[in-house]
Amino acid sequence: MTRHERHAGRSVGGMRTVIAGGHGQIALRLERLLAAREDEVAGIIRRPEQADDLREAGAEPIVLDLESASVDEVARALAGAGAVVFAAGAGPGSGAARKETVDRDAAVLLADAAERAGVRRYLMVSAMGAEADPRPGTDEVFAAYLRAKGAADAEVRRRAALEWTIVRPGRLTDDPGTGRVRLAADTGRGSVTRDDVAAVLAELLDTPSTAGLTLELIEGHTPVSVAVKDVAGN
Repeated sequence: MTRHERHAGRSVGGMRTVIAGGHGQIALRLERLLAAREDEVAGIIRRPEQADDLREAGAEPIVLDLESASVDEVARALAGAGAVVFAAGAGPGSGAARKETVDRDAAVLLADAAERAGVRRYLMVSAMGAEADPRPGTDEVFAAYLRAKGAADAEVRRRAALEWTIVRPGRLTDDPGTGRVRLAADTGRGSVTRDDVAAVLAELLDTPSTAGLTLELIEGHTPVSVAVKDVAGN
């Protein structure tokens, strides 16, 4: 069976995908999934010492600091891509300021660069609760994180040149993926494995008809492929 035959029936199979935050836990899982199906995948990383982990996952490492890079620099990194995924984050232990420079500003920078590079498909890994004001008593840094995610989502949504889909997972776990999820505009609170988030992202890359949707994601009973088809109306 040829590569073309393996990808037959997939709407955008075999394309190049660039993942911002390429060394993140969800990103590495997604890179492995895309490489396993012989898609071309690259990950943007800040630290050169992370490169071998990406190569092991089957991804090309691109060393670029999204907190200091220009739009032109990022656009050059996206050249030839069919899709970008924003999976970057300031991470645990970072303060409120880096929630803004990474979780908000870097996502906007990636959107600017995608537009400049002519890459229309943009997947955003956001967070459940990013739409609303943080609840009273929410930790100050976590509240800043939710506000940054919400601001980034709003900025991406207004880009008419992008075919964006925003995914807002519930509480993330490292349990083994089940392959079954609940994916909807409103799921209610819940948890979801990082394995299953990556699987949903891979399926969304194959389903451009989900463009324009903001989706919450938690564990559930519906197979990932069916869940994505359901929200796409396929």
